[in-house]
Amino acid sequence: MKPLSLINFFVFGISTILFRRKKAILGTIILTDKCNLSCKHCAVNNITAVIYPYEQIQREMRSLYHMGIRILFFCGGETFLWEDSGKNLRDLVREAKVMGFLIVNVVTNGTFPLDLPEADLILLSLDGDRQRHNHIRGDTFDRIMQNIARAASDNICLYMAINQINQGSILPVCEIARDQRNIRAVSFNFHTPYPGTEALALTASEKQQCCDDIAGLIGNDFPIFNLQSAFPYVVSGKFPTPCRQCVVMEKGELSVCGRCVNIPGLCEKCGYFFAAEYSLVFSGKLRVIFDMLRTYLKYI
Repeated sequence: MKPLSLINFFVFGISTILFRRKKAILGTIILTDKCNLSCKHCAVNNITAVIYPYEQIQREMRSLYHMGIRILFFCGGETFLWEDSGKNLRDLVREAKVMGFLIVNVVTNGTFPLDLPEADLILLSLDGDRQRHNHIRGDTFDRIMQNIARAASDNICLYMAINQINQGSILPVCEIARDQRNIRAVSFNFHTPYPGTEALALTASEKQQCCDDIAGLIGNDFPIFNLQSAFPYVVSGKFPTPCRQCVVMEKGELSVCGRCVNIPGLCEKCGYFFAAEYSLVFSGKLRVIFDMLRTYLKYI
């Protein structure tokens, strides 16, 4: 992480904690809900299959920047499907950097060539070993691994949502993250039970076992981009929701924390580790703060 970014986040964090501010620093722009896959756990793909216009994405970027957002994610659908007015995903990442965003990340399913060295992180969804991943996402595992091997940069972070199908695949995914030269780390979430996907959610005891497994792997120096200090809060669900430091922009509409915030009862079942981590950091949990600093300095 660059010194300027570190200073900016430090000042933001201190002022947020001291003055109990609810200002956001992390923003996500949804480029499209169009996707080339139909994954078993996903409830937001191809609802409209609309590619949002370049001018709209530009306005949303400017709006988030003027709000004080400095960490920007581009998300889908599948982000690499986005093209409009002669522009593609790489153009958006470059423009975001010029605009002044300090960290610009992209979320993808990894089935398209990963030629995007301009991004700080490419968060690539890998949902287990070959068998479990393909059961969830279709026959894509080998293509994704080829794209990782051929990637233009080592800026890839695997992104795994743990559910009833793949909870036994934590170690294999961590081994891939450790052994593949273009991968920096792996980041875990628990499945958040959007309507229609409730059967994939883990029980509290299953979440605890998964966290115990991940903690053991962290202790053995596997590259894991999660904060162990936040695990008890993630398992119990006892962290502030929604996370006021994160926002999502789609079609010009702003949501606090995520698109799921308006689904009754879903916040209480949140499985997003980052939402817990940011909520805990900006509520002043010192152990989580130090854990975040150490982890972000290592992997970003």
